[in-house]
Amino acid sequence: MSVVHRLTAGWLVDHLSFINQCGYEICDSFAYPGSVTLNTSVTSTRDCHATSTFAATSSSRDGPIPGPGDVIEREGKPAKTRYVFREEFFDVSKPHIAAAPEEQLWQGCPEVSLTEKRKRKCVFNQGELDALEYHSKVRKLIWEGTLHLVQEGLKSGFLHRTTTELSCRKNVVPGHIGCGLAELCEMAKQFPSVNESGHQAAHVLDDETSIPEQDLLSCVTENSSNCAKIVVLMGQKYLVPPKSSFLLSDISCLQPLLNYKKKYDVIVIDPPWENKSVKRSNRYSYLSSWQIKQIPVPALAAPNCLVVTWVTNRQKHLRFVKDELYPHWSVKTLAEWHWVKVTRAGEFVLPLDSLHKKPYEVLVLGRVQGNVKEALRKSEDVLPIPEHKLIVSIPCSLHSHKPPLTAVLAEFIKPDVERLELFARNLQPGWTSWGNEVLKFQHIEYFTLLQNE
Repeated sequence: MSVVHRLTAGWLVDHLSFINQCGYEICDSFAYPGSVTLNTSVTSTRDCHATSTFAATSSSRDGPIPGPGDVIEREGKPAKTRYVFREEFFDVSKPHIAAAPEEQLWQGCPEVSLTEKRKRKCVFNQGELDALEYHSKVRKLIWEGTLHLVQEGLKSGFLHRTTTELSCRKNVVPGHIGCGLAELCEMAKQFPSVNESGHQAAHVLDDETSIPEQDLLSCVTENSSNCAKIVVLMGQKYLVPPKSSFLLSDISCLQPLLNYKKKYDVIVIDPPWENKSVKRSNRYSYLSSWQIKQIPVPALAAPNCLVVTWVTNRQKHLRFVKDELYPHWSVKTLAEWHWVKVTRAGEFVLPLDSLHKKPYEVLVLGRVQGNVKEALRKSEDVLPIPEHKLIVSIPCSLHSHKPPLTAVLAEFIKPDVERLELFARNLQPGWTSWGNEVLKFQHIEYFTLLQNE
């Protein structure tokens, strides 16, 4: 289980363990009479001179990817190839910024004047004052809850006060890998638009399938098998876990998700929020509040759907979600939870009272309002959403790789419900995932080939 400890305050979560329990085992098929041909489709787009191919296959090898017309001989019984996520991406052994001795987690929760911590002489602007006010309200809950969960983690050995850096640290993959998924989604706008009917709603991955990019970007792709699959897109390999589905597109091409004709009981949203640092760095695109409101959550949500939205620590965004976005979607706000990031030694990754960045992020939980009888039926045998909980974990060093919510939400939803993640950057069994970088953290270079069985 990805939940290491569960206390009244919340959960201590093992993100790495969750990924590796997703079942990244590739099952080669039994021998066929003769041979199997893979990857026979090559397409190009009007303004892109380079050819590109998307192929799905259940086999994996260290050699080159089979090209068009390549034949692979199979013999003997089926083999299994297992991949695990690279451990060094969770090797957070020291805080990004060390806290002063009196501000460390073990020293209790001292009362401090946060406005006096500021070194520069200029006055606080309104946004900073709002952030300080919010922090002062949640600070004690976060400090005390995290301390209790960390103490349990230290007792069990999941966390270690004395840590050493992993020897494989030198093998860290460069930050920019992959084939430019967002750029491919932008390029796809040249394709004819997808209508509500008359188009394939989903494509199921199997052993001998080649999918032109136009089909990939115009319908949901499913792996309905019990084994992982490898897909090849623009010459790059991606791992697709079992029982998962995804749509690679941007916000202007959501119709294929609506064509999928599913209503979701859980919708998790991680919007690309607008902020000054994003504007300056130009590292990734962001959406305005108006654009986020246009996401068709009401059309995707089942009655009494649980909606969970990740929010940055800007109070402007938190107020927007609670006062504008959720009412616009007919969602009633129920709770604010916090994801707290700690090192392998159980320290905050940043000082809790840091004025610039905090070691926590906010999740706003709510439920879709509507048919009262249906809502009551769906709420039977599930617990009500608590007003406040903590999710404490060692964060992934890859930017914006959020911890899994599957296990922590399990007691508040019925089993085997339909689950959707919007603006996803990775895939999970039992979930449909959508986003213009939905395969980003599925790139095979983030994984290690563990063994051949």
